[in-house]
Amino acid sequence: MRQAHNVRETKETKLEVGLSLDGSGKSDVQTGIGFFDHMLDLMAFHSGYDLMVKADGDLDVDDHHTVEDIGILMGKLFSQAIGDKRGIQRYGSFRMPMDETLAAVDLDISGRPYLVFLAEFSRDMVGGLSTEMVEEFLRAFAFNAGITLHVEILHGKNDHHKIEAIFKALGRALAQASAITSDRIVSSKGVLE
Repeated sequence: MRQAHNVRETKETKLEVGLSLDGSGKSDVQTGIGFFDHMLDLMAFHSGYDLMVKADGDLDVDDHHTVEDIGILMGKLFSQAIGDKRGIQRYGSFRMPMDETLAAVDLDISGRPYLVFLAEFSRDMVGGLSTEMVEEFLRAFAFNAGITLHVEILHGKNDHHKIEAIFKALGRALAQASAITSDRIVSSKGVLE
């Protein structure tokens, strides 16, 4: 099983996260930010990964530290769980329609972290999640996971739909890219660092 579990504690957050790439999409997420919990649940469901997140963050300040730190730890655990990347498909792409919204997520589990984020929101918050934290979570996750990640809202009006489409598409693209399809490393260099 490709899985990892760890805790992370700072002056701002206390986190425990478990991730299994060969799960069934089960999740147990408790961040203190209801809408963010829902997004991580959707990401787990659509990726087929099992995800457990327990977070106690300084939400009396705002949601920044909690959301970013979860992205950091989830990324590190993904990198640990994926291992040497032998046999993975490596690349994943998914376009997710949600009512008037269409989101596209393309990624490469390359070991070369990068984020291109092309999305704009008209609201500052959706539920208890700051819309600016969507990009911050994705950056923290991608850079700690070693993923090149491109996220784009092709069209849409409703910020809830936009964010939900991003997390669903991310889950689907991750499932595709992390799927074991051979016994070789998909790189002309022979290694994915």
